[in-house]
Amino acid sequence: MRDPVDWPTRDLVAHRADTTPDRTAMVAADSGNAVTYRELDAAVDAVAAGLDRRIDAQDATVATLLPTQPAVGTLLFATMRLGATLAPLNVELDAETLRTQLSAVDADLLVSGGSAASLAADIEGYPVVSVDEDLSVATVTETATVEGSTAVRSAELSRSDTQLVIFTSGTTSEPKGVRLTVGNLVASAVASSYRLGVLPTDRWLVCLPTYHMGGLAPFVRSALYGTAVVVQRSFDAEATQQVIADQSVTGVSLVPTMLSRLLDAGWEPPSSLRFVLLGGGPASESLIERCRERGVPVCPTYGMTETASQIATARPETAFERSGTVGQPLVFSDVTVVADGEPCDPGERGEVVVDGPTVTPGYLNGDGGAFGDHGFRTGDIGYRDADGRLWVEGRVDDQIVTGGENVDASTVAAAIRDHPAVEDAAVVGLSDEEWGQRVTALVVGEISPAAVRDHCVERLAPYEVPKTVRVADALPRTASGTVDRSAVRSRLTAAGEPNESTQ
Repeated sequence: MRDPVDWPTRDLVAHRADTTPDRTAMVAADSGNAVTYRELDAAVDAVAAGLDRRIDAQDATVATLLPTQPAVGTLLFATMRLGATLAPLNVELDAETLRTQLSAVDADLLVSGGSAASLAADIEGYPVVSVDEDLSVATVTETATVEGSTAVRSAELSRSDTQLVIFTSGTTSEPKGVRLTVGNLVASAVASSYRLGVLPTDRWLVCLPTYHMGGLAPFVRSALYGTAVVVQRSFDAEATQQVIADQSVTGVSLVPTMLSRLLDAGWEPPSSLRFVLLGGGPASESLIERCRERGVPVCPTYGMTETASQIATARPETAFERSGTVGQPLVFSDVTVVADGEPCDPGERGEVVVDGPTVTPGYLNGDGGAFGDHGFRTGDIGYRDADGRLWVEGRVDDQIVTGGENVDASTVAAAIRDHPAVEDAAVVGLSDEEWGQRVTALVVGEISPAAVRDHCVERLAPYEVPKTVRVADALPRTASGTVDRSAVRSRLTAAGEPNESTQ
């Protein structure tokens, strides 16, 4: 008998089809097409058979270049069934970058389709197959249909098997390929269930990109729980609130920009909605307050690719009582705040370090000091209060050294956001011949650069006041909702802008 610690021994859909075959597994929001776990199991078999004919499946890597669609989930479980690794790639990248990432993962096959098909055609050196995006489950072109498929023998899984390789957003450095094991994914899904709860009627809406962990995790969770995942091809404030209502959605993963747009569109959440898992970046106090006023069950969360999604999550009651916290760490996640190599006392700021079964075994090309005595070094600065709640305040590399003085970019950004006319702000350091670095700010809101500086003069030390301020319509963000700091620097470096103030 296998040790229970090695569970699962087969892919999650195979386990689920054995126990609750007639429950709804997946729904395509655009068409309303739905499949049961019995039908999804057959579709996974068909796709696995098609992949198996093209590659030596055991230990192979299947890369995907697909927009958000149900096919992604089917491919995930098909590779799990074969014992292969899935490497979902960002459809917003250029062909040269994608070629580099395909080489990094040593891909055996590239699966593409829909709007990404032409991009895949520009990438040479890798065999490409396409999926039929019109189906609520994926079939690989030229393979047998679901009805005519030949059952594939499921690979025997180990928790240490690499199931996913996902590239980080690369907002402050080059994207890194993160290895996530079967054990990482299952531990993350179990921990999430302990914090958010699970009901047999749950339906989790996916409208985030499925080449990031926030878009992929609900497929794993739903298969583990025996609940349904509803897949919407792209977020739209009007369409998404209609999907939530029509499909009886009980949970949804969003980034702050998406939630703001829903509220701006007048969204009133239905009583069936149990949680809005809000990640991908810090949620402002004003956004949390709007959720409280509108009855949105918001759950601010802190997580990252390297931990297979959530690290800490606040339930709505915590979010409303203590705006700004992401709550206590989830079960299994051992979070330590470290300064000068030593654990911090409650209230003391330091780097957030995470250990536990959700943490990646490492990057594709070495770890580069990412792991220390207390676990994985997130690069985020924060603290834990006396009750263990986590507060994340910025990045280690947000430190700006200007004229010999240390400036915390997150402190400056928070001061700017305090202005009632400011919607959002990002602060970075730019090279400066005189100062070494100069403090600069990209600001969203109906406000002038001079007014931003005047506001900061009253609240910050002179060396902390931004020397360059630009006003923009929005902050550049990655598909996962994180502020793209490289793009912020590029915008602030641009000369001759009419709304720029430099001193």
